[in-house]
Amino acid sequence: MFLDKPTFSTVIASTPLVSIDLVITNENNEALLGQRLNRPAKGYWFVPGGRILKDESLANAFKRLTQEELGEAFTMAQATLLGPYDHFYQDNVFGDEFTTHYVAIAYKLKLIQPLENLPLDKQHGSYQWMPISELLNNDAVHKHTKWYFM
Repeated sequence: MFLDKPTFSTVIASTPLVSIDLVITNENNEALLGQRLNRPAKGYWFVPGGRILKDESLANAFKRLTQEELGEAFTMAQATLLGPYDHFYQDNVFGDEFTTHYVAIAYKLKLIQPLENLPLDKQHGSYQWMPISELLNNDAVHKHTKWYFM
């Protein structure tokens, strides 16, 4: 369930949003990053992920988000919980009139097979596998993504 703009604006301005971040790595010690098309963190390389919806269980959100963000559904049993992280932004999806606070629950998925159908859509303009040693020193990678690898 997605909210209309005025209602969602009130929610963002008033309370934290809860999301899942997908920390995807491969056997080459690389991480999958998408270049964000929207605020907050627009233009930065960021791990895939998204909001948990009202009345959606964590397990169902994980399965939905992996399908939407990776083009393939995975279960929480295939992942390792990294934990919750606070993400604070000076802007929001609609502009910079108020801030955004996410409580991101990060899960790590180590893949041995390539992802065949990474979706380019309204969230990510492109994807790349970036060596973890490189992403930590890359100014185009958002600090909230770097936290998962420190």
